[in-house]
Amino acid sequence: MEISGRPYRSASGAPLALRRRQHSASCRELALRRPRLQLRSLSAVTSAVWLAAYGIFVLSENSMVLSAAIFITLIGLIIYLHFVKIDQESLLVIGSLGIQVTSSYASGKESTTFIEMSRVKDVVINEAIHMQKVIYYLCILLKDPQDPQGVSEVVPLFQSSQPRLDCLMEVYKSCQEILDQRKEAPQSSEMK
Repeated sequence: MEISGRPYRSASGAPLALRRRQHSASCRELALRRPRLQLRSLSAVTSAVWLAAYGIFVLSENSMVLSAAIFITLIGLIIYLHFVKIDQESLLVIGSLGIQVTSSYASGKESTTFIEMSRVKDVVINEAIHMQKVIYYLCILLKDPQDPQGVSEVVPLFQSSQPRLDCLMEVYKSCQEILDQRKEAPQSSEMK
């Protein structure tokens, strides 16, 4: 296991950790980890909501306001941890099989997608303009079944962590090394 010594940042400036793990010559795992949820920020938001509810309670003398604030805060926290806050996004590239994309949520839930290598045309770095900023993102181009030279779908990667270009270049190079091995294998077997 190799953890990158260079500090990386997301498009918003948040720190990211890139972990590279090479399982074999044609199998690599790349994972981007974001900082875990800070207890300080969680406490600040909860306290602010409860203080506002207490202020409304004092003015209205209705105890349902406090109960509703506690209930809404707890439900909101559960939804945030289970469906929104992603701690880690990983990419497992296996030259002979395909690419597995996994998102790990703060609650422990994982969401995994597998793309067969026969459907993968290429992995590229694309750019988008968002709010007067150029944002780079890594994406998988899927082959069009009707037109082998065309692209049927673009699958963006690392949507939650949104790493900057320097980090994307590291991931891109690793992916291309494996994809190049796959492209060279059929050519070498044709020569025999």
